[in-house]
Amino acid sequence: MSDESTVLYDAPGPRARIRNRITAVVFIAILAAIAAYVIVILADNGPLDADMWRPFTVSGTWTTWLLPGLWGTLKAAFVSIVLALIIGALLGIGRMSEHRVIRAVSGFIVEVFRAIPVLILMFFAYFLFAKYAVVPSSQLSFAAVVFGLTLYNGSVIAEILRAGIQAVPRGQSEAALSVGLRKSQMMRMILLPQAVTAMLPALISQMVIALKDSALGYAFGYIEVVRSGIVSASYWGNYLPSLVIVALIMITINFCLTGFANYLERRLRRGRRKTDVPDPDVAELETMENVPGFTRIGE
Repeated sequence: MSDESTVLYDAPGPRARIRNRITAVVFIAILAAIAAYVIVILADNGPLDADMWRPFTVSGTWTTWLLPGLWGTLKAAFVSIVLALIIGALLGIGRMSEHRVIRAVSGFIVEVFRAIPVLILMFFAYFLFAKYAVVPSSQLSFAAVVFGLTLYNGSVIAEILRAGIQAVPRGQSEAALSVGLRKSQMMRMILLPQAVTAMLPALISQMVIALKDSALGYAFGYIEVVRSGIVSASYWGNYLPSLVIVALIMITINFCLTGFANYLERRLRRGRRKTDVPDPDVAELETMENVPGFTRIGE
């Protein structure tokens, strides 16, 4: 293979560029036509009327339905994410244990709960907790939502953690063992700090999934933002505007979460680059030591 074959595909020529531009223009025109058709249909049927959006200018709509529902979504997502991170760390490290029994048990738990749909886990927890009075009836739906989200996302995070640690170059663990570190010390001081940056995008993506999956609690009466939006719509008779507002709320939360993740990732990478930069004086000294005839003062 020649040295010139360094790209995955050939750059488009003049005809290909013209064809790509025409395709893009046609595609955009089709999307614009579809969007215009949908807007005209909605305008003719009333969902875009100002009266349909006026309830969101009333404070009672927010204090009675939307804000309590938003609090329920954030509460369930936060608790389940924290518990899922703890369980995921334990299961992920357990899957890399030197003991066969621990590896087998951790792997079995991860594979089982990754395979079960979240809604089934929630229903299972709901009826189990109700039958044996595990939690108070007022917290039954909340506990079911947290149970399902925790087990499912914890098992996924365990795989993310395991993949992130295994992505660290093998020489890091060999160097740690060569200086006498125990495996727990190597995991805590060497492997996990390096794997965090690589794992962060996948972890944040899983947190966003947990946030959205909290809406599944609607099936058994948990008060979250989607359920609150639908209840508000049934009162005011504005289903489409209510769902649009709920969607905007969820999009805003997810954008904030993703933005925080990007900020944290940049900070971690910047901190790693700073620690990797050698001291100029030390570097100069090491360079001079390589010069023939150089000796330290006092030697």
